[in-house]
Amino acid sequence: MIQTVVKRDGRIVGYNEEKIKAAIRKAMLQTPMGEDESLIGRIADRIGMTGNEQMTVEEIQDRVEFELMKSPRKEVAKRYISYRDKRSIARRAKTRDMFLEIIEAKNNDITRENANMNTDSPAGMMMKFASETTKPFVDDYLISEESRDAVKAGYIHIHDKDYYPTKSLTCVQHPLDRILEGGFIAGHGESRPAKRIETASIIGCISLETAQNEMHGGQAIPAFDFYLAPYVRSSFIEEVKNIEEMTGEDLSSCYETEIDDYLRKPLEGLEGKERAIQHAVNRTVARVHQAMEAFVHNMNSIHSRGGNQVVFSSINYGTDTSAEGRCIIRELLQTTYEGVGNGATAIFPIQIWKVKDGVNHLPEDRNYDLYMEACKVTARRFFPNFVNLDATFNRHEKWNAEDPKRYRYEVATMGCRTRVFENRYGEKTSIGRGNLSFTTINIVRIAIECMAYVNKEERIEHFFKKLDDVLEITARQLCDRYDFQKTALAKQFPLLMSRLWNGGDQLSANGTIEPVINQGTLGIGFIGLAECLVALVGKHHGEDAMAQELGLKIVGHMRDRAIEFSDRYNHNFSILATPAEGLSGKFTVKDRAAFGILPGITDKIYYTNSNHVPVYYHCSPRHKAMVEAPYHDLTRGGHIFYVEIDGDATHNPKAISDIVELMHRHNIGYCSVNHNRNRCMDCGYEDAQSELEVCPKCGSRNIDKLQRITGYLVGTTDRWNKAKLAELHDRVVHE
Repeated sequence: MIQTVVKRDGRIVGYNEEKIKAAIRKAMLQTPMGEDESLIGRIADRIGMTGNEQMTVEEIQDRVEFELMKSPRKEVAKRYISYRDKRSIARRAKTRDMFLEIIEAKNNDITRENANMNTDSPAGMMMKFASETTKPFVDDYLISEESRDAVKAGYIHIHDKDYYPTKSLTCVQHPLDRILEGGFIAGHGESRPAKRIETASIIGCISLETAQNEMHGGQAIPAFDFYLAPYVRSSFIEEVKNIEEMTGEDLSSCYETEIDDYLRKPLEGLEGKERAIQHAVNRTVARVHQAMEAFVHNMNSIHSRGGNQVVFSSINYGTDTSAEGRCIIRELLQTTYEGVGNGATAIFPIQIWKVKDGVNHLPEDRNYDLYMEACKVTARRFFPNFVNLDATFNRHEKWNAEDPKRYRYEVATMGCRTRVFENRYGEKTSIGRGNLSFTTINIVRIAIECMAYVNKEERIEHFFKKLDDVLEITARQLCDRYDFQKTALAKQFPLLMSRLWNGGDQLSANGTIEPVINQGTLGIGFIGLAECLVALVGKHHGEDAMAQELGLKIVGHMRDRAIEFSDRYNHNFSILATPAEGLSGKFTVKDRAAFGILPGITDKIYYTNSNHVPVYYHCSPRHKAMVEAPYHDLTRGGHIFYVEIDGDATHNPKAISDIVELMHRHNIGYCSVNHNRNRCMDCGYEDAQSELEVCPKCGSRNIDKLQRITGYLVGTTDRWNKAKLAELHDRVVHE
């Protein structure tokens, strides 16, 4: 007697003879004689009673064919065989069609899921083939039935699901000093400790690239200026020694001479050691500039992940007040302002300026001049973005202005918005840690399902009940993934677990990574707060104070549940304001199919990212800041505040500093500024026209239109999916 059935995907389910009866009935209805319930019942009984205890779907279907061929209704057997063949062809055709779209480099939402990935290249195609065939395997074998059902129903989205089987982690903040001082082994090569600025710069690139191939998320350096500063000094000493060789003069007393700032100056009128020191400074600055040029150029040209994607890299800087640190900052900003190649804006690394009172934010601060320079660079090149170290939730009780390694207690962020700082299982720091994985909840769908309740209080009450159910599923799913990740061996991540992840260097090569990864975070994300609020109360949080109150209650409730999950499961759970790219349209497609087009909710083909005020809503930067600011304290897994400004910002750096002041004043954690930037790829002409199609200088139509997608830049919108293109079209200036 058949008890269980092995499905095609490997899952084992209980035997259900009604499915056999339904299949035979469908075949009979396609014949002139129609159905015969008596025969259907006899065949189903014989198969069920005489079969093995466990059988595959194919074995059962073979038995159905055999019994039909034995019966008087042989024409039904033919119909059944035909139906079975068509189903088999249909299953294969779905995969075939998807593969053909990748092969033919069609511009669709599968091939344009990630705008930072070139899926038209052979390596990119290979990645998509692997990605799209891996996801069903994950659904069938690696996630629970309740998680699979929640994904299928459109309640949750498991990010980077194609990387799930690899056990890889999402992202990490590189403690670059460990590599620069101790060297490392990567692949078949190894690096000795750095001695000069050029080597330090290249090792920084190699560290980011190597780790990108061991992980599925972004790579960041939390204190770029502090880490590279010592190699400015060593390069200066090297230059003094070069002068000694040329002149034969003993200049050893100059090696440790105090330098207030590394600034290039003419040598005229200088003599003796004073001239030698300035000459060494000039040559050092030139070398630092070249090293920064090389770093930025490499981060825009070195490919990872099979050669189809540049490294998703970020660097944080701005708080090293030493002469050497200031030199790194100054030359990096100058390099960024000048651009790469023929003057193009560098897409990577995403640069983040750390704003701090007493360090660089106030006119009397040591690095205030560099902060002003950063605003100037952002006005032309979009970067750096700005993270607010003075936000109440970004402060660290151990930070001390006199501590030469105070960067250990400064929050650093990934460029798209991911934040890791608090830590239940180790030191509170951003360094040597990252996100393990994250899953996003579709709070819009939950709200739509509650719209049937006419009474507002009852509607909101049921929303929170449903939200709690989905939160529980999400927490269990993230714990399941963690339990799978922790079984990885340290040798599977040779750089990550030898130099980068805190405590990883204590692991044996064949030991699991379980003892150290709990310092990472499990992120619970959300999307579409604006549309969720419209479904619940008729207005979004940007236009109504009561909607804002409810929005804060919803995200605050999620934050409280994350704290509860952290206690219950002993992990670092956090709430993330999801940077939805491909996801912005995926949820909407499902919800439109289920509920139709609902004004203000599903009437666009995208949902608003996380807790943002909708991109199409006209308001001032100040109003937007006041609305979005309170959510940053609640979303400690990551957040971003952005403002769209009009006109050519190149000659108006004050417009940038004004936005940073908004961030600082309203306790916002992280911000960026969007503006138009066009560049003719043929003659280099630049302007800020919103609809430029033809270069007014040379007549070329080869125009590079820079846009920010979810925190990072994309030089062409050809790689954007339909949902993000629609959002881009709807964006309005905040004024």
